[in-house]
Amino acid sequence: MDFVKQQVLPGAGSKRRYSRLTDSEGRTYIRLDGISRAENHAFLVLNRQMEAAGIRVPHIYEVSADEMSYIQEDLGGRSLYDYIAHCQKQGEWNEETRELIREVMRDLPRIQFLTARGLDFSVCFPVPEFTRQSVLWDLYYFKYSFLRVAHLEIDEPALEAEFQHFADQLLSSDTTQTFLYRDFQSRNIMVRDGHPWYIDFQGGRRGPVYYDVASFVWQARAAYPEDFKRELVETYKQALQEYMPLPSDFDRRLRQFVFFRMLQVLGAYGFLGLIEHKAMFLTSIPGALGTLSGQVATGEFEAYPTLCRLISEASAMEKFRPQPMKGEKLTVRIQSFSFKKGIPEDYSGNGGGFVFDCRAPHNPGRYPEYRNLTGKDQPVIDFLEQQGEIQPFLEHVYGLVEPAVETYSRRGFTSLMVSFGCTGGQHRSVYCAQHLADRLREKYPSVNIELHHREQE
Repeated sequence: MDFVKQQVLPGAGSKRRYSRLTDSEGRTYIRLDGISRAENHAFLVLNRQMEAAGIRVPHIYEVSADEMSYIQEDLGGRSLYDYIAHCQKQGEWNEETRELIREVMRDLPRIQFLTARGLDFSVCFPVPEFTRQSVLWDLYYFKYSFLRVAHLEIDEPALEAEFQHFADQLLSSDTTQTFLYRDFQSRNIMVRDGHPWYIDFQGGRRGPVYYDVASFVWQARAAYPEDFKRELVETYKQALQEYMPLPSDFDRRLRQFVFFRMLQVLGAYGFLGLIEHKAMFLTSIPGALGTLSGQVATGEFEAYPTLCRLISEASAMEKFRPQPMKGEKLTVRIQSFSFKKGIPEDYSGNGGGFVFDCRAPHNPGRYPEYRNLTGKDQPVIDFLEQQGEIQPFLEHVYGLVEPAVETYSRRGFTSLMVSFGCTGGQHRSVYCAQHLADRLREKYPSVNIELHHREQE
């Protein structure tokens, strides 16, 4: 095949590279360049299996001899998530989008059962089936990529015991001969000719049906209304009965997998958002935590007290609160911090903001009478102001921050972060953060001001 144009497409969480190719007659195709032959081979085998079963997947036109690259059908540029995001922006779930989502749930049992028929699961990547090892991998991923990075205190022996018990419960499922898509969510479903088409199933394996239902219906960024979630589960259950009798404990098992899936995606969001600083994953954390908190509140997971405590503590953290939606007023987050403990992250997903170094003004922390006080205490305030260095410093800060606040408000932005750092995050930075917050509250009453003293809190 000869092409006259190549457009590199933006990536997301994967390191696989995608390009849109155009031939001399204007027809377009998608080229994929992978980093793992085993991963590509798994996709190609699964794609052939699903296409033969009549499942809507992209047709593969060419494959390189080493299977590191292939060219597939171009399904267009609009995913199901684009439809969902449009509904969220409009504040209304239109019937076209609802019906597309229902169709996905009717398709899911076909994908799970027909893909599994006669499939050699040994080709699956990176493992052939949903096992205890893979469950624990996901739980440890949550522990090290989310709990650790969020700096939560962990009772290691207690949490390990709960992980082992939870794995026992998940592996007692009676539906283990079906295909588990693994990453069954709206970004991996394209819409063409009014129907859903399925992509990015290279991580699939043998496993229970509940996992994919949980992944799709409780996808954090989709945020379906609760009544629609219930409708989708019922739609799936009706379609499932064409392939197997409905298990009597289906709903209970599904809730277990919803809980597990939210832990797994928080591990991914923690790694991609908190560690690799990809904004779209940062903004997904509050939704996933909200789902978990709701489940904890029911008391159904009281057998896991350590895990429930950690979820509750994470949900209460300011950096994981839901961020303002488009159209809401500007929020300015002001905080003090110690440079010894690192510059604060911007958890709004926007990145950037102002970081001011307060270490040039004279440090009251060098004197015994001020060491147990903070920049909010009058003796420290008097010391800093009498030295004559802090006020000129703040005037420069005001000259930078205030025009930004006015511009952000005028342009409809919803988030700005301003951080003040000093040696210990106790005196100079606290004083500066406190004074900027007071000034902005007085000068811009329509702006929401949040103030946090990180090292003091």
